[in-house]
Amino acid sequence: MQTALEQKLKLEFEPAFLEVLNESHMHGGPATDSHFRLTVVSSRFAGMSRVARHQQVYSLLSAELAGGIHALALHLYTPGEWREREETTPRSPDCRGGSRAIA
Repeated sequence: MQTALEQKLKLEFEPAFLEVLNESHMHGGPATDSHFRLTVVSSRFAGMSRVARHQQVYSLLSAELAGGIHALALHLYTPGEWREREETTPRSPDCRGGSRAIA
């Protein structure tokens, strides 16, 4: 699944930076390809709102979302925004749901 996501994102957005992390191990339940964190840096996002960027990615990955991906954490930046962020993304929060016990 991770490779498929990477290929689609590369073709569609021609990213200056792309990171697809499988974070399924951080979540409860048996699924191994269900939670991903995507960081995509692309000039194609210029002039687009955050919502429009997310809509573009959701549309591109609609088959994967219908076929087993439970969650996507999206970090979508233009090259300038990425430099302003010092090329970092927020850390994903710990899972608090599913079959994992809550402390």
